[in-house]
Parts: sequence; C-alpha cells; structure tokens
Amino acid sequence: MRIDIILESNNSSETVLRLGKLAEEVGLGGVWVSNLNDSRDPFINFVPLAMGSDRIKLGPIAVSPFELHPLKMASSLITLNEMAKGRAQIVVGAGGGTVGVMGIKPTRIVRAVRECVEIIKAAATGKPVQYKGEIFKVRWYDPTWIEHQPPLIYVGANGPQMLASAARYADGIMVSDFVPERVIWAREHIDPALEEVGRNVDTFPVNNFWAWHVKESKEEAHKEARIWLAVRGTIYDKYIRDVVSDEEAKVVAENIWSFINAYHTKSDVIEGVSDEILAKIIDHGTSASTIAEIDREVERMREFKRNGLNEIAIRVYDNPADSIRLIGEKIVPALKD
Repeated sequence: MRIDIILESNNSSETVLRLGKLAEEVGLGGVWVSNLNDSRDPFINFVPLAMGSDRIKLGPIAVSPFELHPLKMASSLITLNEMAKGRAQIVVGAGGGTVGVMGIKPTRIVRAVRECVEIIKAAATGKPVQYKGEIFKVRWYDPTWIEHQPPLIYVGANGPQMLASAARYADGIMVSDFVPERVIWAREHIDPALEEVGRNVDTFPVNNFWAWHVKESKEEAHKEARIWLAVRGTIYDKYIRDVVSDEEAKVVAENIWSFINAYHTKSDVIEGVSDEILAKIIDHGTSASTIAEIDREVERMREFKRNGLNEIAIRVYDNPADSIRLIGEKIVPALKD
C-alpha cells in the first residue's frame, strides 16, 4: 500500500522541498498539496522539490477544468513532469472552492472531467494534439519538448457516476474522507467499470484523502481536528451517517455554520454540537489518536487496505515533520505488501 502525504498549500517552496525530501527519506510514495483559491500556485511551488528529489511523486489536488482550461493544465503539469523526470501527478476534479469564488457553476461535470483527462493524456504523448470534444477543444498543440514518461492523472471522485466513469479512463481515483466502510461502497462502483474495459481491479490505484491529527495527547489531537472539520466531507449530508446516528446527524446539519465559523476563525469551539458527537466524528472520520495509541491507526490503515485502498494520502497539519517521521516509522513498514 502506497502511503502519500498532503502538505499545507500555503507553504513556501523551501518548506515543500524540505518536507518533501524528508518524506522521500522515510519511504513515502508521493507528496500532494491542495489547489486552493488563495494558496500558492502548486505547479510552480513544486519546482524545487521536482529538481531536488529522486524518487517521490508530486503534484496538486484537485484542479478543475472549469478554473484552468485542460490545455493550460496539461502544459503546467507536463512542464513540472519534465522537471521531475517523469514523477509528476495530478488529481483532476470537477469543482471545489476555486470554482466557487470565481462565480462559475460547473455543468456536465462527468463529461468535462473526462475530456480534460483525455486532453492531458494526448498532450503527454509528445505528439500533435487536435481534440474536438463536446465541451473543450484544442488545436495545434505540438509539445515537441517532452522527453519523459507521462504524469499520473487521477480523478477526484466521490459520487457513483464519477467513480464508474473515471475507472474507465483515469490512471487512478482519489476519494476524500472515506471511512473504511465507505471504501467498500466505492469499490462496488469502481470494480465493475474496470472489468468492463479490461482493466486490472487489483492494481488500479484507488487513493483516499485522509486527515491526520495524531498527537501526544488526545486533547491536543481532538482540538486540532475540530478546527478542520468544516473541510471534511464526513460532516455533510451524504456521509455524516457513516460516523453518527440519524439523530446526531440532524444536530450536525442544524449547526453546519458552527463548523464553518470554527474553520474560518481557526477555533476548536463548535457551538451547538456536543463533545460526544464531535468525538464520534473525529474518532471515526479522521486519525486522531495519541502517539501512544498509534497501533489503532496502523489497524485502521490495514482495514483501509482490506476494504480496497491500495494508496492513501495523509493530510498532515501542525508540526508536519514530526508527523512525516511518525508515519514513516510506524505506518509505512506495517503496510508494505
């Protein structure tokens, strides 16, 4: 099972280089950063790591064709890939915060993401590209400068239609904040589509964006986790019942703005929601154990693997170097095939 990390998107390129090299040293497979509307440009910010590392893969999560035309996305990604000598990767997604703040309302998202991936893949061959899709078009793109193997192109998919569609054409799929039981559900949509087009169910990359808040004390772990719950898919309607009861889900829905306010103010206080409900969400929907209880997280990762993940991307927060070392020491060896 490949173990990746996700770094804070506002880090300087020097910090990305330092943490990325540490991740490479401890045996991690990839480094990601989220592509946010107000973060540093992920393609540019990865350049020092691309040139200063040897093995680890690197790239952004998730870039939408509605914010960046697939032709320009291809150009940025392939340029990074050349600098990394064939180690770049990307998650292509339909929407996200950047699209929202631009005032764009994506339509036909399943088709749009597919066309985007098809354009990037065509561009990465180094041959002239002429593409006439239903949504996107490309003429006279001829990247004669390409020398290295193509980048890996994942699709960010949580819903049934996108999961099944992406399985037919993407290099991999990344889901977000899926608990182990939800991974089984995802594979029920992914695997038939893979088999339909003759792709290998066992080796097709299925990754999961997963929050990591393992600290010295449970209080410290839960305090950090609470701040970030608003950006966990777990708390929203389609997924909240994976971690709490129907009655508790109603409480969460009625107080959703408390989660959002806590995120924007970086506060661990979530008004209107009991400590018991918050603890359930955090314990089941994130890794927030103490370091002394790290075996609990090792077992969770093994359960992810049993249920169909062959990769996981762990989002680290405060003191990322300590988290990377701990993951390299405890998680990587336990999940080796």
